[in-house]
Amino acid sequence: MEESREKIYKLQPEGLYKELKSDANGLASSEVEERRHTYGKNEIREAKQKPLLQVFLGNFISLMALLLWVGGGIAIFADMPELGIAIWLVNVINGVFSFWQEFQAGKATDALKKMLPSYARVVRDGAEQQILAEELLPGDIMLIEEGDRISADARLLDTTDLQVNQSSLTGESNPVHKVHQAILKDDLTRFEVPNLIFAGTTVTSGSARAIVTAIGMESEFGKIANLTQNMKEEKSPLQKELDLLTKQISLIALSIGIFFFLAAVFFVHDPLAQSFIFALGMIVAFIPEGLLPTVTLSLAMAVQRMAKEHALVKKLSAVETLGSTSVICSDKTGTLTQNEMTVSNVWLATKEFEVTGLGYSSEGNIKYKDEVVRAVDNSDLKLLLNGASLCSNARIVPPNEENDRYTVLGDPTEACLGVAAQKAGIDLDELMKEQPRVRELPFDSTRKRMTTVHQLEQEFDHSKRIAYIKGAPKEVMELSTHIMVNGEKQEMNDEYRQQIMDANDGYARNGLRVLAIAYRPITKDGDIPTALSAYTPEIIEQDLVLVGLIVMADPPRPEVADAVELCHKASIRIVMITGDYGLTAESIAKRIGIVKGEHPRIVSGNELEKISDDELKEALRDEVIFARVAPEQKYRVVSALQEMGETVAVTGDGVNDSPALKKADIGVAMGITGTDVAKEAADMILTDDNFASIVKAVEEGRAVYANLQRFLLYILNSNMAEAVPSAAFLFSGGLVALPLTVMQILAIDLGTDMLPALGLGTELPEEGIMDQPPRSRNSRLLNKKLILKAFLWYGMIAAVISMGGYFFVNILNGWPNVPLASEGLVYRQATTMTLSAIVFCQVGAVLNCRTNTQSIFKVGIFSNKKVIFGIVFEILLLAALMYIPFLQGVFNTAPLGIKEWIILFIIPIPVVALEEFRKSRLRKKKEVK
Repeated sequence: MEESREKIYKLQPEGLYKELKSDANGLASSEVEERRHTYGKNEIREAKQKPLLQVFLGNFISLMALLLWVGGGIAIFADMPELGIAIWLVNVINGVFSFWQEFQAGKATDALKKMLPSYARVVRDGAEQQILAEELLPGDIMLIEEGDRISADARLLDTTDLQVNQSSLTGESNPVHKVHQAILKDDLTRFEVPNLIFAGTTVTSGSARAIVTAIGMESEFGKIANLTQNMKEEKSPLQKELDLLTKQISLIALSIGIFFFLAAVFFVHDPLAQSFIFALGMIVAFIPEGLLPTVTLSLAMAVQRMAKEHALVKKLSAVETLGSTSVICSDKTGTLTQNEMTVSNVWLATKEFEVTGLGYSSEGNIKYKDEVVRAVDNSDLKLLLNGASLCSNARIVPPNEENDRYTVLGDPTEACLGVAAQKAGIDLDELMKEQPRVRELPFDSTRKRMTTVHQLEQEFDHSKRIAYIKGAPKEVMELSTHIMVNGEKQEMNDEYRQQIMDANDGYARNGLRVLAIAYRPITKDGDIPTALSAYTPEIIEQDLVLVGLIVMADPPRPEVADAVELCHKASIRIVMITGDYGLTAESIAKRIGIVKGEHPRIVSGNELEKISDDELKEALRDEVIFARVAPEQKYRVVSALQEMGETVAVTGDGVNDSPALKKADIGVAMGITGTDVAKEAADMILTDDNFASIVKAVEEGRAVYANLQRFLLYILNSNMAEAVPSAAFLFSGGLVALPLTVMQILAIDLGTDMLPALGLGTELPEEGIMDQPPRSRNSRLLNKKLILKAFLWYGMIAAVISMGGYFFVNILNGWPNVPLASEGLVYRQATTMTLSAIVFCQVGAVLNCRTNTQSIFKVGIFSNKKVIFGIVFEILLLAALMYIPFLQGVFNTAPLGIKEWIILFIIPIPVVALEEFRKSRLRKKKEVK
């Protein structure tokens, strides 16, 4: 069947009936049952989904979640039940939140089903019937008319002025003219074949009879659904990174635990049970219980900021994926361009005018050499704009309460013609009254022209009836015997013809669309019939007077060029994949800076079908534009880029984009023009359909990754300060009484550190973050540079200061003349001073961690309110541990004197000063480079 479908457009009706075992009377009732058994229902079938319970439980068994379950169990086993329960609650909250995010996504199949109609009109047993659309079968004769949504793939048998909107499959919104004649060309993609129609598309005008060739999952629509449904869900880069981080931290924590267990047994000679409990406490201390909440908060805050920038994120992990994006595969229409056709130039035999203003608003002017020209100033310009706007069926609805954008009813190309006339001062309503339409000869793709006939109030060119002709320049020119020059008809000659074609070719090379406007005075003499109904293209479309050319484009969005430049600075490649023609795509790509070379490679859908995967990857290494591509081809391009090691973001708005959106590392759907299918297949929705919003979202994604590294740096440096006192106790053989107890370590990790760490997760993108290339797939959250910085720089500073605090209390109480205190009030004050010194070192550290190279004073010490709140909270919590009797007993603390408090408040100053010195050296090195 697949092979026959490939050649179905070449067959005459008799061959079609034979191929599909049907006839002009449609299927017989006896045949219907047999075929229903063979082909099944015309419906989009759902792929088997994971049970909801399995999806729910899956959120509690990630590696990080498992580590926290084990950590909580260890805490309970080590006689710290409150701690264990707290750790488990962190896990439960994160698991429920992640499940809700996942549950909200991935309903693309439901949206696909909604796009297929409920009923269809067919001919069966020679009689017209209305049946459920799901009962359509191959071989059915299907009847369609204006406004219908097409129920199945079919080959046209008869057409009457048929136009179909195929944007749900191709992404291009211009209606496509359809014919029923056999097509013998082989260089067309499936969606370009003019005698084929497809399920899920809409009839914008005309009517037709067609024979069904494919239904359900065998239709082009069904194939898209199949691609979308059966895609294996892959972990995001962040999820993979967190899994690896969990393994790294588990290894570190376990190694620390074993180390301290052996040291306690062999150096201090503690009993095995006591040594084991001590080691378990150290393991729990080294597990970053706050990582999952920080990840969630950091992503959620980025989501809120992105929503203000017109980007709605459905999946939290998608935020960070954006930050690692190295290639953006972007659609053209509506994303890079405004999706509002605009007249840019008007060409007359002696002048070329520029048209200002964008979109369907009538704001703008027509200019000649920077001077505004009105229609009343130039008779040729007035005639051309009158003809262009009258020879059109489109209508524009201005913004209203329900829709804040201009809405086009009809062909967008025609809609902009009336706008250009209004810019020249023409009142369209008045014009239609003065020249009412009396006959239309619709456009068809064979003639490449449209004609309307109008009755005139005042005589023009010796006639009170005029025909306006609009169409392809070459075809209109060949039918023209005259050309309008400065208000006079001149005979068309080779010089004028060359002038017209040179102008047309120049515009076309720049990706602009060109229409010729001509007229013919309809006089009573000659061979023109009296009856309007007798007017035919053959009679009317001859002896024309060519007035000029009208030039249109879908202009780039004004802010896109800057966004593209920002992408280039950030080493992010942009690959344009469009359903439009190659020349148009190349012109836009050059204008907005996507391609820099003079001759980028343009790969058409037909060429893409023929090249191998290796050849495709070779093409993707250089500047390339993909034009006239089918849905599965866009999917193939995305797959090839991923195989090349790229992190790929894809934009799309149609059903045709859904497979690529789902396959991409990050799928971005359009909120205004996007279909429900595209929105539900995507990870993020742009509420303004603007490419610049993607770039802003990439910046936020990079900030999320940077914030997670800030969090790790912050919690790991305190681990070093916590480990050194224990090491001093163990390696001194007990001469140095334990300067920091296990419960005090846990008070830091699960108490004082938590809120400042969470505050770091909300830090705004640092200046210059978009001047760096995307992070490599091989880069790690916990890398060598971060470990060295945490342990050997921040960690050692805090360790030295905290141990200094321990000895300072002992000095105040007679050391070295008396032994270091190992019990009683002095010992508890000494351990409290160690704990407090670490906390105040962390006050400096959290400020330091807010930037990588920038000075904290440039960013503003108080600019992150959540960090400041966290600092205030940890100092108050520390005071509570010191002064509340119940907590003193649990955490082995004691009140400190005024001298100790003065020293504690001084501690952050050298911590910040040392880091500011280091950062200034880094900035100077960067400036030298």
